[in-house]
Amino acid sequence: MMTRRTATEPLLPTAVDPILAKAGLPLRATFFPLGFPVEVATNSHAVLAAARESWGRFQRRSAHTPLTICLGVASDADASSSLPPAPVCRARGHLMSHIADAYNFIHCDLHTGFSFGWITPQTAESPLYLRYHLLECAALCMIAALRATPLHAACVTVSGHGMLFCGDSGAGKSSLAFAGARSGWTFTSDDSSYLLLDCDRTIVGNCHQLRLRDSGTQLFPELEGRTVTPRATGKPSIEIPTAELPGFLTSESASIQSIVFLNRSNVRTPELVPYPWEKANAWFQQFPYDTASTRAAQQAALSHLLEVPIFELRYTGLDWAIDRLNTLALTGS
Repeated sequence: MMTRRTATEPLLPTAVDPILAKAGLPLRATFFPLGFPVEVATNSHAVLAAARESWGRFQRRSAHTPLTICLGVASDADASSSLPPAPVCRARGHLMSHIADAYNFIHCDLHTGFSFGWITPQTAESPLYLRYHLLECAALCMIAALRATPLHAACVTVSGHGMLFCGDSGAGKSSLAFAGARSGWTFTSDDSSYLLLDCDRTIVGNCHQLRLRDSGTQLFPELEGRTVTPRATGKPSIEIPTAELPGFLTSESASIQSIVFLNRSNVRTPELVPYPWEKANAWFQQFPYDTASTRAAQQAALSHLLEVPIFELRYTGLDWAIDRLNTLALTGS
């Protein structure tokens, strides 16, 4: 990662450049979220520090040209001095916007891999908010549209056997991945996984951090007191750097050999049963970017992924689920 450091101040609109179209963003650094190069241009050391906190541990694994995020910090007499609400996401065609308010937003071009936005000094100095709502959103949207197939799934490796945990929000993907990793599994991602387009059923994920809902303290009391991501409307989350967890095994990638749909609702008898391919295929067809230029490659990679055995895990307790999935890893059934 190379950075050019120049002391700068928040910018102000001027009579010559009232929309900041020509405003300088002299600080630049390249990071590798999920292994893909992303160049960040800004006028704020706080923005680069936030990007480094999110992605500084990743190693480059792709020869693609860098995606670009231009994120400036600007002061305006009308801007609020408080942290803005959670951004609203909207998309049309190849354009996507994350807008918190008139002074805190980022726009992404999903065809060219270019994003730009502006934030206030207050947002720049709130790294959890900045990372979760703006920097990571922009990078992952572009990666999902241009570099990989996004999957709403957790990913672990159990005794050399890569597994995807699937299900709607609240199914328990992150909790089971975390509990399993505490028991010795290798952790790759909590509920956002990315299927590479040019590798054999290879998943990449952010193994360097784990996010659990704030209710996770009921299952894992040791998380009590950890900071909750601010203004994460609807899904407050506790962010845990996995480096802080003793004995926690991680890997940025995994080769998938089983897909497991989680079911904790109305379970009378815990069991692992085959899951219909048609239902699994329909669930995975939740592409967020219908106009992605890589859609054909994404579909081909997904079809290949769905050739592995697919199961439904019906369970109520984490200990039973971990034991049953250990058996699946060792026996294949």
